[in-house]
Amino acid sequence: MVMANKMRSLVTSPLLRKAVRVGLNRAYRGVQVNPQKYLAYLRRAHGLPVQSYDDMFLLGPEALNPHAHMIIQASARAGALEGLGFGLGGVMTLLPDMGVLATITIRLLQKLSLLYGFNYRTEDEELELWIAAASAAGLDLGRDFLEKQAVERLVPRIIDRIAVKMGAELAEEWVGRFVPLVSAGLAGGLNYYFVRSWGRRAQRHFEARHRSVADQKLLLPSERESLGAS
Repeated sequence: MVMANKMRSLVTSPLLRKAVRVGLNRAYRGVQVNPQKYLAYLRRAHGLPVQSYDDMFLLGPEALNPHAHMIIQASARAGALEGLGFGLGGVMTLLPDMGVLATITIRLLQKLSLLYGFNYRTEDEELELWIAAASAAGLDLGRDFLEKQAVERLVPRIIDRIAVKMGAELAEEWVGRFVPLVSAGLAGGLNYYFVRSWGRRAQRHFEARHRSVADQKLLLPSERESLGAS
C-alpha cells in the first residue's frame, strides 16, 4: 500500500508532466516526419497513386481510412514494444518511457496529417497539426484562445496543455508499474491502447478536415466566394 501511494505520488507529480512535455517538444523540434520522404513511402509501401499531398484530396476518406488504420496499428505496436522494454525497469524507467511515448504519439499524428493531405510547411499548417493533437487529447481550445495569440507563442501553450492532459490520462493507469518484470507486460499493453486511442481520435479529426477541404476544392470559384461571404 505504501509503495502504491509512492507510485501514485510520482505519476501525478510535475516530473511526469515535464517528461511528456520534453517528448512533445522533441517531436516538434527535432524528429518530425520528413514530408517528402513520407510521400515516397506512401506511394511505395501503400500503393497510393499520388504525386503530391494535394492529390490526397482526389482520394476519398474511404480510400485513405484503411491506410490510416494500418499506420495507427504500426505505431501502437511500436508503443507496446517500447513499453515492454522500459517496463522491465519498473518505476525507474517510467519518466523516460513517458518522453518516448509522447514522441511516438506525435509522430503518429504527423503521419496521419500527411496521409490526409495536410503538410506542415507553413506556421499555419503546423498549428493545424497541434490543433489535431489537442483534439486527440480531448481538449477544446476555444476560438478566443486560438485567435488572440501569435503562432510561435500558441504552439508551446498547446503543448503545455496536451502534456498536462496526457500525463493525467496515463497517471492512474500506470500505478501498477511499481512491480518490475511483471509490470513489463502491463506497460506494453497500456502503451498500445494509449497510442491506438489517440491515433483513432486524431484520425477522425483529419478525416473530417479532409472531407471539408475536398468539398471546397470541388466548388466552382463563384460558389467558394458565395460561401465565404455567407
